[in-house]
Amino acid sequence: MKAPTQSPLKIYDTTLRDGTQGEGISFSVTDKLRIAEKLDQFGVDYIEGGFPGSNPRDITFFQEARGLKLKHARLAAFGSTRRAGVKASEDAQLRTLLDSGMPVMTIVGKTWGMHVTEILRTTLEENLAMIEDSARYLVAQGREVIYDAEHFFDGYKDNPDYALKTLAAVLRGGATNLTLCDTNGGTQVDEFKDIVARAVKEFGGDKVGVHCHNDSGLGVALSLAGVTAGATLVQGTVNGYGERVGNANMTTILPNLFLKMGRTAHCAPNLAQIRDLSLFFDELANLRPDAKAPFVGQSAFAHKGGLHANAAQKVARSYEHIDPALVGNRTRVLVSDMAGRSSLTLKAKELGLELDEKRPEMKGLIEELKEREFRGYEYEAADASFRLLVARSLGQKKTFFEVESYRVIIERHGAELWAEATVKLKINGESVHTVAEEAGPVGALDHALRRALEKTYPQLSDMTLRDYKVRILDSSSGAGARTRVLIESGDGKSIWGTVGVSDNIIDASWEALRESVEYKLMQG
Repeated sequence: MKAPTQSPLKIYDTTLRDGTQGEGISFSVTDKLRIAEKLDQFGVDYIEGGFPGSNPRDITFFQEARGLKLKHARLAAFGSTRRAGVKASEDAQLRTLLDSGMPVMTIVGKTWGMHVTEILRTTLEENLAMIEDSARYLVAQGREVIYDAEHFFDGYKDNPDYALKTLAAVLRGGATNLTLCDTNGGTQVDEFKDIVARAVKEFGGDKVGVHCHNDSGLGVALSLAGVTAGATLVQGTVNGYGERVGNANMTTILPNLFLKMGRTAHCAPNLAQIRDLSLFFDELANLRPDAKAPFVGQSAFAHKGGLHANAAQKVARSYEHIDPALVGNRTRVLVSDMAGRSSLTLKAKELGLELDEKRPEMKGLIEELKEREFRGYEYEAADASFRLLVARSLGQKKTFFEVESYRVIIERHGAELWAEATVKLKINGESVHTVAEEAGPVGALDHALRRALEKTYPQLSDMTLRDYKVRILDSSSGAGARTRVLIESGDGKSIWGTVGVSDNIIDASWEALRESVEYKLMQG
């Protein structure tokens, strides 16, 4: 079912304010300025920058944001209505909002009687005056006012007439939008839609917006339901950052609106950039991207079962609900002990290898793959190791060096702990012996290996170890348990993963390190 009106939606991003209230989320002033520019390039309509005057970081952001040359988005400063018993023109916070220099003022007001009487400790009538006076004062100063109706759904369920009166009050003051906030995130979809529809009926869909939280896991569903009920402004955060379990996730809301519900907005033509936008935010927040995020996650269009992979190869939409390219993503084929010839052929093609599934070597490759996975190898995050496995099985692997031996010694001298690695290789028939020291054994092995090879293969100089993960495969074996090591490497141009498995964690690490180097050399 489509919303009653098909006018373009307004997209309001609150990542820089509500999103930064999430645990572990912190952006510098420079980060916030870059984010504002990125959101503008993507095409959102409003960017909420934070609370002016609340902390030195936001103060500095608003000072510097005045110099941004945004092409479309309007910057909003966020604050509360005037205090009880104080004229709007004399309220310090409203003055701070105006001093930010932003064209949009988003003010939050109380719509739940309990909050008015027990938290603000004022009367219901005074609260209505606070809301109306604040909006009228800001509008008189030439600002657009958006109203965040805090706890609107709880307030409506408690006293619908009063909740609606707060909206009418701010409209009398000149606000352009009434954003209904599910502040506690506890409203269910059907009741949410009914309440939004009532507000739309009273005030018109062009005046109503929604702001949802994900406490019940329904943030996206509620936002979409709000649009279905007639709301025309949607608030959210990129990647669902936000307080408690987060806000409604824009990277899920927008593809659903544009691709599933037939709605549009100024940013709709840029939807193919949304995965890059998601990754950009995670990078600045120093968070690992959610591989299972709908639409934008690495696993969103990943196929593991042989039947699925075969069907997707023939008709993509048989197992993909949209074309991944529409959101800047791509199809991925995962190889495992469930793999068949079709899966391996598709995976090889993804990696740039033309592999004929009728080749006689394919049977041996499948058997080896399943046997290795039984021993604990996993190739879903180790594409480079898989490519080396294919090359070996087909007799196409080039030998760049041979390993004669390696050794690692760990020593503690007082408070200092050092690891020394010795590596002996044979390169072009010549023995090479190198030693390297590092704080840890894996780092020492990595440096010793590349030091031995860089003279012959200088392309290794820009290669770095980016990530290192260890998984104990059979913990019941205690200290003798088999260990799987996954290593992520990069060279500034690409990133690849390799895997090693052994009863010895150092040996598993060595295997993954060696394959990482071999893959880099195989690329030329």
